[in-house]
Amino acid sequence: MPILITGHRGFIGQNMMAALPGSVGHEWGYGEPNLDGIERVIHLGAISSTACRDWDALLEQNVISSVRLLEACDERGIPIQIASSAAVYGPDNTTFVETDKPQPLNPYALSKFIVEKYVERHSWSIPVQVFRYFNVYGPHEDHKDQPSPHSLFRRQAAADGVIRVFEGSEDFRRDFVPVETVIDTHRRFFDLSCAGVYNVGTGTAQSFMDVARQIASETGAEIKEVPMPAQLRRNYQPYTRADMTKTRSALKV
Repeated sequence: MPILITGHRGFIGQNMMAALPGSVGHEWGYGEPNLDGIERVIHLGAISSTACRDWDALLEQNVISSVRLLEACDERGIPIQIASSAAVYGPDNTTFVETDKPQPLNPYALSKFIVEKYVERHSWSIPVQVFRYFNVYGPHEDHKDQPSPHSLFRRQAAADGVIRVFEGSEDFRRDFVPVETVIDTHRRFFDLSCAGVYNVGTGTAQSFMDVARQIASETGAEIKEVPMPAQLRRNYQPYTRADMTKTRSALKV
């Protein structure tokens, strides 16, 4: 039986569809997904922009639609995996353990956290696995308004030979995780009956400047530091590093 992937036209969704031949895709705005004959659901569909301030849209697309799909899967006995975000940890977290008190960074993060709490507060007849993605990068990021530095810096290097990094990027460190690792994690959890929230990252942190240097060395591009826009500085998450203890324990690695 096929796997249903919501948000299949997005960055991670396109990669997921390619990695799971025979999967069925569904996008927001095309009615309720058809669950007839579906083996499991990977729910990626959402407004993914961390800059979105339209709470009504976030509530409808990220929260209400997720709850409807979750309940429909429960009624039919279909296991579901739900994409969440490390943004729920907030800007001051340094440990990134799933049991840490969340501090949603922005409305987008809040919408993800609400779905997590809904999952936590209800009993389910199916495995409900929620994955907190850290900073995912890889193919098909071209359409994103906020691509990863791996993709953005390569795009800048190809365009004019100049990689632009924010001032102080030596101190901005993130857990950059390849999309292939994300997909592999989803696949390995297919065979597990465990439920709950799990980090999906590498367990290491790399600075934006290190990423820029790596790409500059490969392309011959120049690195230029630029001021960070004020609207980003207010809610900027300067450091992420997934604690992978729970996830690796579940996977026995």
